[in-house]
Amino acid sequence: MLKLFKNVVTKSNNINNIKTVLASQPQQIFQVNTGYTSYQKRNLNVHEYIGIDLMRENNIAVPNGKVASSADEAKKIYESGELGSDIVMKAQVLAGGRGKGTFKNGFQGGVHMCTNADEVHDFASKMLGNSLVTKQTGAEGKPVNKVFLMERLYLRRETYFSILMDRSHNGPVMVGSPDGGMSIEDVAAETPERIFKEAIDIKTGVQDEQVMRMAENMGFAGDEQKQAAEIMKKLYQLFIEKDATLVEINPFAETSDGQVFVCDSKLNFDDNAEFRQKKVHDYRDRTQEDSREVEAAQYDLNYIGLDGSIGCLVNGAGLAKATMDIIQLHGGSPANFLDVGGGATANQVQKAFEILNADKKVRAILVNIFGGIMRCDVIAQGIVKAAGSIGMGKPVIVRLQGTNVEEARQLIEASGFRMILADDLDDAATKAVKVADIVRQAEEIQVGVSFELPL
Repeated sequence: MLKLFKNVVTKSNNINNIKTVLASQPQQIFQVNTGYTSYQKRNLNVHEYIGIDLMRENNIAVPNGKVASSADEAKKIYESGELGSDIVMKAQVLAGGRGKGTFKNGFQGGVHMCTNADEVHDFASKMLGNSLVTKQTGAEGKPVNKVFLMERLYLRRETYFSILMDRSHNGPVMVGSPDGGMSIEDVAAETPERIFKEAIDIKTGVQDEQVMRMAENMGFAGDEQKQAAEIMKKLYQLFIEKDATLVEINPFAETSDGQVFVCDSKLNFDDNAEFRQKKVHDYRDRTQEDSREVEAAQYDLNYIGLDGSIGCLVNGAGLAKATMDIIQLHGGSPANFLDVGGGATANQVQKAFEILNADKKVRAILVNIFGGIMRCDVIAQGIVKAAGSIGMGKPVIVRLQGTNVEEARQLIEASGFRMILADDLDDAATKAVKVADIVRQAEEIQVGVSFELPL
Protein backbone atom coordinates (compact mmCIF):
# COMPACT_ATOMS: atom_id res chain seq x y z
CA MET A 1 0.00 0.00 0.00
CA LEU A 2 2.72 2.43 0.94
CA LYS A 3 4.77 1.63 -2.14
CA LEU A 4 1.84 2.18 -4.43
CA PHE A 5 1.15 5.47 -2.72
CA LYS A 6 4.75 6.48 -3.31
CA ASN A 7 4.28 5.85 -6.99
CA VAL A 8 1.19 8.05 -7.07
CA VAL A 9 2.93 10.86 -5.22
CA THR A 10 6.09 10.97 -7.29
CA LYS A 11 4.43 10.33 -10.64
CA SER A 12 7.81 9.20 -11.89
CA ASN A 13 10.38 6.70 -12.46
CA ASN A 14 11.47 3.13 -11.74
CA ILE A 15 10.92 -0.33 -10.82
CA ASN A 16 12.11 -2.21 -13.77
CA ASN A 17 8.90 -4.11 -14.10
CA ILE A 18 5.09 -4.07 -14.42
CA LYS A 19 3.11 -2.93 -11.42
CA THR A 20 -0.48 -3.71 -12.29
CA VAL A 21 -2.37 -5.46 -15.05
CA LEU A 22 -5.85 -4.07 -15.59
CA ALA A 23 -8.71 -6.27 -16.69
CA SER A 24 -10.11 -3.87 -19.24
CA GLN A 25 -8.96 -1.11 -21.54
CA PRO A 26 -5.79 -2.63 -22.96
CA GLN A 27 -4.34 0.80 -23.59
CA GLN A 28 -4.16 1.13 -19.82
CA ILE A 29 -2.93 -2.38 -19.14
CA PHE A 30 0.21 -1.31 -17.39
CA GLN A 31 0.72 1.01 -14.48
CA VAL A 32 4.46 1.43 -14.17
CA ASN A 33 6.06 1.62 -10.75
CA THR A 34 8.88 4.02 -11.25
CA GLY A 35 9.80 4.82 -7.73
CA TYR A 36 12.93 3.43 -6.22
CA THR A 37 12.77 0.02 -4.64
CA SER A 38 12.39 0.94 -1.02
CA TYR A 39 12.46 -0.68 2.37
CA GLN A 40 8.74 -0.19 2.72
CA LYS A 41 8.15 -2.34 -0.30
CA ARG A 42 5.79 -5.29 -0.60
CA ASN A 43 8.11 -6.75 -3.19
CA LEU A 44 11.70 -7.79 -2.76
CA ASN A 45 13.52 -7.10 -6.01
CA VAL A 46 16.60 -9.22 -6.81
CA HIS A 47 19.35 -8.86 -9.38
CA GLU A 48 19.10 -10.46 -12.80
CA TYR A 49 21.85 -13.01 -12.18
CA ILE A 50 20.07 -14.26 -9.07
CA GLY A 51 16.83 -14.65 -11.03
CA ILE A 52 18.67 -16.59 -13.74
CA ASP A 53 20.19 -18.89 -11.11
CA LEU A 54 16.77 -19.53 -9.56
CA MET A 55 15.38 -20.42 -12.95
CA ARG A 56 18.27 -22.73 -13.70
CA GLU A 57 17.58 -24.50 -10.38
CA ASN A 58 14.02 -25.04 -11.61
CA ASN A 59 15.15 -26.61 -14.91
CA ILE A 60 14.19 -23.59 -16.99
CA ALA A 61 16.25 -23.07 -20.14
CA VAL A 62 18.56 -20.07 -19.59
CA PRO A 63 21.90 -19.04 -21.13
CA ASN A 64 25.10 -19.88 -19.27
CA GLY A 65 26.33 -16.99 -17.16
CA LYS A 66 28.77 -15.95 -14.46
CA VAL A 67 28.85 -12.93 -12.17
CA ALA A 68 31.98 -10.86 -11.44
CA SER A 69 32.80 -8.20 -8.87
CA SER A 70 36.01 -6.90 -10.47
CA ALA A 71 37.40 -6.31 -13.94
CA ASP A 72 40.13 -8.91 -13.34
CA GLU A 73 37.55 -11.49 -12.29
CA ALA A 74 35.45 -10.73 -15.37
CA LYS A 75 38.48 -11.16 -17.61
CA LYS A 76 39.36 -14.45 -15.90
CA ILE A 77 35.82 -15.77 -16.47
CA TYR A 78 36.00 -14.86 -20.15
CA GLU A 79 39.44 -16.44 -20.60
CA SER A 80 38.18 -19.69 -19.06
CA GLY A 81 36.10 -20.22 -22.19
CA GLU A 82 33.06 -21.39 -20.19
CA LEU A 83 30.79 -18.86 -21.88
CA GLY A 84 32.27 -19.00 -25.35
CA SER A 85 34.10 -16.24 -27.19
CA ASP A 86 31.03 -14.08 -27.85
CA ILE A 87 29.37 -12.83 -24.66
CA VAL A 88 27.03 -10.19 -23.29
CA MET A 89 28.06 -8.14 -20.25
CA LYS A 90 25.27 -6.60 -18.18
CA ALA A 91 25.59 -4.11 -15.33
CA GLN A 92 23.68 -5.40 -12.31
CA VAL A 93 21.39 -2.71 -10.93
CA LEU A 94 17.80 -2.91 -9.71
CA ALA A 95 16.42 -0.77 -12.50
CA GLY A 96 15.38 -1.16 -16.11
CA GLY A 97 16.60 0.70 -19.16
CA ARG A 98 20.21 -0.38 -18.62
CA GLY A 99 21.09 -0.62 -22.29
CA LYS A 100 20.30 3.05 -22.88
CA GLY A 101 21.69 4.22 -19.55
CA THR A 102 24.75 6.40 -18.92
CA PHE A 103 27.36 6.00 -16.21
CA LYS A 104 28.38 8.98 -14.10
CA ASN A 105 31.88 8.63 -15.59
CA GLY A 106 30.44 9.20 -19.07
CA PHE A 107 30.53 5.57 -20.24
CA GLN A 108 27.49 4.80 -22.36
CA GLY A 109 25.28 1.76 -21.86
CA GLY A 110 24.95 -0.88 -19.16
CA VAL A 111 24.74 -3.77 -21.65
CA HIS A 112 27.60 -4.56 -24.07
CA MET A 113 28.68 -7.31 -26.45
CA CYS A 114 32.25 -8.50 -25.94
CA THR A 115 34.39 -10.66 -28.21
CA ASN A 116 37.80 -10.54 -26.53
CA ALA A 117 39.38 -10.42 -23.06
CA ASP A 118 40.59 -6.83 -23.37
CA GLU A 119 37.05 -5.61 -24.12
CA VAL A 120 35.72 -7.52 -21.14
CA HIS A 121 38.30 -5.97 -18.81
CA ASP A 122 37.83 -2.48 -20.24
CA PHE A 123 34.02 -2.50 -20.08
CA ALA A 124 33.93 -4.07 -16.62
CA SER A 125 36.37 -1.49 -15.24
CA LYS A 126 34.15 1.32 -16.56
CA MET A 127 31.01 -0.20 -15.06
CA LEU A 128 32.09 -1.52 -11.67
CA GLY A 129 32.29 0.99 -8.86
CA ASN A 130 30.35 3.56 -10.86
CA SER A 131 26.71 4.63 -10.85
CA LEU A 132 24.44 3.90 -13.80
CA VAL A 133 21.73 6.42 -14.59
CA THR A 134 18.67 5.18 -16.47
CA LYS A 135 15.18 6.53 -16.99
CA GLN A 136 14.15 4.48 -13.97
CA THR A 137 16.89 5.36 -11.48
CA GLY A 138 16.62 9.12 -11.18
CA ALA A 139 19.51 11.50 -11.64
CA GLU A 140 21.64 9.93 -8.90
CA GLY A 141 21.67 6.52 -10.56
CA LYS A 142 22.37 3.16 -8.95
CA PRO A 143 25.80 1.79 -7.98
CA VAL A 144 27.12 -1.12 -10.04
CA ASN A 145 28.85 -3.62 -7.78
CA LYS A 146 28.62 -6.65 -10.07
CA VAL A 147 28.52 -7.42 -13.76
CA PHE A 148 26.84 -10.45 -15.29
CA LEU A 149 28.65 -12.22 -18.12
CA MET A 150 26.28 -14.29 -20.24
CA GLU A 151 26.84 -16.42 -23.31
CA ARG A 152 25.45 -14.72 -26.38
CA LEU A 153 22.57 -16.53 -28.07
CA TYR A 154 21.66 -15.74 -31.62
CA LEU A 155 17.96 -15.04 -31.49
CA ARG A 156 15.52 -15.50 -34.31
CA ARG A 157 12.69 -13.87 -32.44
CA GLU A 158 12.10 -12.03 -29.14
CA THR A 159 8.84 -12.03 -27.19
CA TYR A 160 7.62 -10.79 -23.81
CA PHE A 161 6.19 -12.86 -20.96
CA SER A 162 5.31 -12.21 -17.32
CA ILE A 163 3.31 -13.57 -14.41
CA LEU A 164 2.15 -11.17 -11.72
CA MET A 165 -0.39 -10.78 -8.97
CA ASP A 166 -3.32 -8.68 -10.12
CA ARG A 167 -6.00 -7.40 -7.75
CA SER A 168 -8.53 -6.98 -10.54
CA HIS A 169 -8.36 -10.75 -11.14
CA ASN A 170 -7.88 -11.65 -7.48
CA GLY A 171 -4.85 -13.74 -8.32
CA PRO A 172 -2.04 -14.40 -10.78
CA VAL A 173 -2.22 -13.29 -14.40
CA MET A 174 -0.03 -14.27 -17.33
CA VAL A 175 0.79 -11.46 -19.75
CA GLY A 176 2.43 -12.06 -23.09
CA SER A 177 3.23 -10.25 -26.31
CA PRO A 178 4.98 -11.20 -29.56
CA ASP A 179 6.79 -7.86 -29.29
CA GLY A 180 9.66 -8.53 -26.92
CA GLY A 181 12.93 -6.69 -26.52
CA MET A 182 11.26 -3.31 -26.15
CA SER A 183 9.34 -1.45 -23.48
CA ILE A 184 6.13 -3.33 -22.85
CA GLU A 185 4.59 -0.07 -21.71
CA ASP A 186 5.19 1.32 -25.22
CA VAL A 187 3.58 -1.75 -26.75
CA ALA A 188 0.56 -1.31 -24.48
CA ALA A 189 0.21 2.33 -25.50
CA GLU A 190 0.83 1.94 -29.23
CA THR A 191 -0.46 -1.54 -30.13
CA PRO A 192 -2.57 -2.77 -27.18
CA GLU A 193 -4.09 -5.52 -29.33
CA ARG A 194 -0.69 -7.26 -29.26
CA ILE A 195 -0.84 -7.81 -25.51
CA PHE A 196 -2.54 -10.97 -24.29
CA LYS A 197 -3.67 -12.00 -20.80
CA GLU A 198 -4.60 -15.24 -19.11
CA ALA A 199 -6.05 -15.09 -15.59
CA ILE A 200 -5.03 -18.11 -13.48
CA ASP A 201 -7.22 -19.73 -10.84
CA ILE A 202 -4.94 -19.79 -7.81
CA LYS A 203 -6.69 -22.94 -6.54
CA THR A 204 -6.27 -25.04 -9.67
CA GLY A 205 -3.11 -23.49 -11.08
CA VAL A 206 -2.18 -22.80 -14.67
CA GLN A 207 -3.78 -25.11 -17.24
CA ASP A 208 -2.20 -26.70 -20.32
CA GLU A 209 -4.66 -25.03 -22.67
CA GLN A 210 -3.79 -21.63 -21.16
CA VAL A 211 -0.05 -21.88 -21.73
CA MET A 212 -0.52 -23.34 -25.22
CA ARG A 213 -2.90 -20.52 -26.10
CA MET A 214 -0.51 -17.92 -24.68
CA ALA A 215 2.44 -19.42 -26.59
CA GLU A 216 0.42 -19.31 -29.80
CA ASN A 217 -0.60 -15.69 -29.19
CA MET A 218 3.08 -14.84 -28.69
CA GLY A 219 3.87 -16.28 -32.12
CA PHE A 220 5.26 -19.71 -31.27
CA ALA A 221 4.30 -22.70 -33.38
CA GLY A 222 5.05 -26.41 -33.58
CA ASP A 223 7.76 -27.73 -31.28
CA GLU A 224 8.70 -24.17 -30.21
CA GLN A 225 5.12 -23.66 -29.00
CA LYS A 226 5.38 -26.78 -26.83
CA GLN A 227 8.76 -25.64 -25.45
CA ALA A 228 7.41 -22.18 -24.64
CA ALA A 229 4.32 -23.62 -22.94
CA GLU A 230 6.43 -25.97 -20.81
CA ILE A 231 8.69 -23.10 -19.71
CA MET A 232 5.62 -21.04 -18.79
CA LYS A 233 4.39 -23.86 -16.55
CA LYS A 234 7.78 -24.03 -14.83
CA LEU A 235 7.82 -20.26 -14.39
CA TYR A 236 4.40 -20.45 -12.74
CA GLN A 237 5.67 -23.19 -10.43
CA LEU A 238 8.60 -20.93 -9.47
CA PHE A 239 6.19 -18.03 -9.00
CA ILE A 240 4.07 -20.01 -6.52
CA GLU A 241 6.79 -21.91 -4.67
CA LYS A 242 8.91 -18.82 -4.02
CA ASP A 243 6.01 -16.51 -3.10
CA ALA A 244 6.77 -14.25 -6.05
CA THR A 245 4.65 -11.25 -6.96
CA LEU A 246 6.26 -10.83 -10.38
CA VAL A 247 8.16 -12.98 -12.86
CA GLU A 248 9.02 -10.92 -15.93
CA ILE A 249 10.97 -12.20 -18.94
CA ASN A 250 12.05 -9.86 -21.72
CA PRO A 251 13.14 -11.34 -23.99
CA PHE A 252 11.44 -14.71 -23.88
CA ALA A 253 13.25 -15.80 -27.00
CA GLU A 254 13.54 -18.32 -29.79
CA THR A 255 17.02 -19.08 -31.14
CA SER A 256 17.98 -19.64 -34.76
CA ASP A 257 18.06 -23.42 -34.20
CA GLY A 258 14.52 -23.53 -32.78
CA GLN A 259 15.24 -23.55 -29.02
CA VAL A 260 13.28 -21.41 -26.55
CA PHE A 261 15.21 -19.61 -23.81
CA VAL A 262 14.60 -17.24 -20.93
CA CYS A 263 17.20 -14.56 -21.68
CA ASP A 264 16.46 -12.07 -18.89
CA SER A 265 14.84 -12.11 -15.50
CA LYS A 266 13.04 -9.67 -13.24
CA LEU A 267 11.73 -11.29 -10.10
CA ASN A 268 9.89 -9.75 -7.18
CA PHE A 269 8.95 -11.58 -3.99
CA ASP A 270 6.40 -10.88 -1.30
CA ASP A 271 8.00 -9.37 1.81
CA ASN A 272 5.25 -10.92 3.92
CA ALA A 273 6.57 -14.38 3.02
CA GLU A 274 10.07 -13.70 4.31
CA PHE A 275 9.56 -16.10 7.24
CA ARG A 276 9.33 -19.06 4.80
CA GLN A 277 11.58 -17.69 2.04
CA LYS A 278 14.66 -16.79 4.05
CA LYS A 279 17.06 -17.95 1.34
CA VAL A 280 15.43 -15.71 -1.24
CA HIS A 281 15.36 -12.71 1.07
CA ASP A 282 19.04 -13.17 1.90
CA TYR A 283 19.66 -12.00 -1.68
CA ARG A 284 18.49 -8.53 -0.78
CA ASP A 285 20.94 -5.82 -1.91
CA ARG A 286 20.64 -2.80 0.37
CA THR A 287 23.19 -0.86 -1.69
CA GLN A 288 20.42 -0.43 -4.25
CA GLU A 289 18.02 1.02 -1.70
CA ASP A 290 17.47 4.48 -0.32
CA SER A 291 19.82 4.79 2.66
CA ARG A 292 17.25 6.92 4.47
CA GLU A 293 14.71 4.14 4.28
CA VAL A 294 17.16 1.49 5.39
CA GLU A 295 18.12 3.56 8.43
CA ALA A 296 14.49 4.34 9.28
CA ALA A 297 13.55 0.68 9.13
CA GLN A 298 16.16 -0.14 11.78
CA TYR A 299 14.07 1.93 14.18
CA ASP A 300 10.70 0.55 13.01
CA LEU A 301 9.76 3.81 11.35
CA ASN A 302 7.35 3.73 8.41
CA TYR A 303 9.39 5.90 6.06
CA ILE A 304 9.42 6.32 2.28
CA GLY A 305 11.83 8.79 0.71
CA LEU A 306 10.53 11.12 -2.00
CA ASP A 307 12.04 13.95 -4.01
CA GLY A 308 10.40 17.01 -2.46
CA SER A 309 11.72 19.70 -0.13
CA ILE A 310 9.40 19.54 2.90
CA GLY A 311 10.16 16.81 5.42
CA CYS A 312 7.08 15.34 7.11
CA LEU A 313 6.86 13.78 10.57
CA VAL A 314 3.31 12.57 11.22
CA ASN A 315 1.54 9.95 13.31
CA GLY A 316 -0.89 7.79 11.37
CA ALA A 317 -0.74 6.71 7.70
CA GLY A 318 -3.98 8.46 6.79
CA LEU A 319 -2.91 11.72 8.42
CA ALA A 320 0.51 11.41 6.77
CA LYS A 321 -1.07 11.10 3.34
CA ALA A 322 -3.42 13.99 4.06
CA THR A 323 -0.43 16.09 5.14
CA MET A 324 1.36 15.33 1.89
CA ASP A 325 -1.76 16.18 -0.10
CA ILE A 326 -2.22 19.55 1.55
CA ILE A 327 1.46 20.40 1.08
CA GLN A 328 1.01 19.83 -2.64
CA LEU A 329 -2.27 21.75 -2.59
CA HIS A 330 -0.35 24.79 -1.37
CA GLY A 331 2.28 24.41 -4.07
CA GLY A 332 4.92 22.52 -2.11
CA SER A 333 6.38 19.04 -2.45
CA PRO A 334 6.82 16.44 0.32
CA ALA A 335 10.28 14.97 0.81
CA ASN A 336 8.98 11.80 2.41
CA PHE A 337 6.17 9.78 3.85
CA LEU A 338 6.80 9.23 7.56
CA ASP A 339 4.36 7.66 9.97
CA VAL A 340 5.84 7.29 13.47
CA GLY A 341 2.77 5.31 14.51
CA GLY A 342 0.74 5.38 17.66
CA GLY A 343 3.28 3.80 19.97
CA ALA A 344 6.47 5.65 19.08
CA THR A 345 8.96 6.49 21.79
CA ALA A 346 10.83 9.75 22.22
CA ASN A 347 13.95 7.98 20.90
CA GLN A 348 12.12 6.93 17.73
CA VAL A 349 10.87 10.46 17.20
CA GLN A 350 14.42 11.72 17.71
CA LYS A 351 15.75 9.31 15.09
CA ALA A 352 12.99 10.31 12.65
CA PHE A 353 13.85 13.94 13.17
CA GLU A 354 17.55 13.22 12.64
CA ILE A 355 16.83 11.49 9.32
CA LEU A 356 14.80 14.47 8.11
CA ASN A 357 17.37 16.96 9.31
CA ALA A 358 20.19 15.10 7.53
CA ASP A 359 18.34 14.99 4.21
CA LYS A 360 20.00 17.57 1.93
CA LYS A 361 16.82 17.91 -0.13
CA VAL A 362 14.78 18.98 2.90
CA ARG A 363 14.45 22.75 3.32
CA ALA A 364 11.79 22.72 6.05
CA ILE A 365 10.33 20.13 8.41
CA LEU A 366 6.60 19.90 9.09
CA VAL A 367 5.56 18.07 12.25
CA ASN A 368 1.87 17.20 12.26
CA ILE A 369 0.66 15.26 15.28
CA PHE A 370 -2.87 14.42 16.35
CA GLY A 371 -2.53 13.00 19.81
CA GLY A 372 -4.78 10.03 20.42
CA ILE A 373 -2.80 6.96 21.33
CA MET A 374 0.34 8.97 20.62
CA ARG A 375 0.76 11.75 23.19
CA CYS A 376 1.81 15.14 21.89
CA ASP A 377 4.30 15.63 24.72
CA VAL A 378 6.19 12.45 23.69
CA ILE A 379 6.59 13.89 20.21
CA ALA A 380 7.73 17.20 21.65
CA GLN A 381 10.27 15.44 23.87
CA GLY A 382 11.72 13.65 20.85
CA ILE A 383 11.97 16.85 18.81
CA VAL A 384 13.59 18.79 21.63
CA LYS A 385 16.00 15.95 22.32
CA ALA A 386 16.97 15.79 18.66
CA ALA A 387 17.39 19.54 18.46
CA GLY A 388 19.67 19.44 21.47
CA SER A 389 21.87 16.66 20.12
CA ILE A 390 22.15 17.61 16.44
CA GLY A 391 21.13 21.27 16.35
CA MET A 392 18.33 22.88 14.39
CA GLY A 393 19.66 22.75 10.87
CA LYS A 394 16.24 23.21 9.24
CA PRO A 395 13.27 25.46 10.05
CA VAL A 396 10.62 23.42 11.88
CA ILE A 397 6.87 24.00 11.67
CA VAL A 398 4.86 22.22 14.35
CA ARG A 399 1.13 21.50 14.47
CA LEU A 400 -0.06 19.63 17.55
CA GLN A 401 -3.58 18.66 18.57
CA GLY A 402 -4.97 16.15 21.03
CA THR A 403 -3.65 14.39 24.13
CA ASN A 404 -1.29 16.52 26.25
CA VAL A 405 -1.09 19.23 23.60
CA GLU A 406 -0.59 22.01 26.15
CA GLU A 407 2.25 20.13 27.82
CA ALA A 408 3.82 19.68 24.40
CA ARG A 409 3.58 23.36 23.56
CA GLN A 410 5.17 24.26 26.87
CA LEU A 411 8.05 21.85 26.22
CA ILE A 412 8.72 23.41 22.83
CA GLU A 413 8.43 26.99 24.05
CA ALA A 414 10.72 26.27 27.00
CA SER A 415 13.30 24.42 24.91
CA GLY A 416 15.06 27.54 23.70
CA PHE A 417 14.84 26.34 20.09
CA ARG A 418 12.96 28.43 17.58
CA MET A 419 10.10 26.46 16.07
CA ILE A 420 7.12 27.79 14.20
CA LEU A 421 3.85 26.74 15.84
CA ALA A 422 0.73 26.41 13.69
CA ASP A 423 -2.91 26.44 14.71
CA ASP A 424 -4.15 23.86 12.22
CA LEU A 425 -2.96 21.72 9.32
CA ASP A 426 -3.79 24.28 6.65
CA ASP A 427 -1.86 26.94 8.54
CA ALA A 428 1.07 24.54 9.05
CA ALA A 429 1.23 23.58 5.38
CA THR A 430 1.03 27.21 4.26
CA LYS A 431 3.92 28.17 6.54
CA ALA A 432 6.00 25.13 5.58
CA VAL A 433 5.66 25.83 1.84
CA LYS A 434 6.53 29.52 2.25
CA VAL A 435 9.50 28.86 4.51
CA ALA A 436 10.84 26.16 2.18
CA ASP A 437 10.55 28.58 -0.73
CA ILE A 438 12.51 31.23 1.17
CA VAL A 439 15.29 28.70 1.79
CA ARG A 440 15.22 27.67 -1.88
CA GLN A 441 15.59 31.25 -3.06
CA ALA A 442 18.45 31.82 -0.65
CA GLU A 443 20.20 28.69 -1.94
CA GLU A 444 19.84 29.86 -5.53
CA ILE A 445 21.74 33.08 -4.86
CA GLN A 446 24.12 31.32 -2.47
CA VAL A 447 23.32 33.28 0.67
CA GLY A 448 22.55 32.04 4.14
CA VAL A 449 19.18 32.51 5.77
CA SER A 450 18.07 32.37 9.41
CA PHE A 451 14.68 32.71 11.04
CA GLU A 452 13.82 34.85 14.05
CA LEU A 453 10.57 34.50 15.93
CA PRO A 454 7.98 35.88 15.83
CA LEU A 455 7.91 35.85 12.07
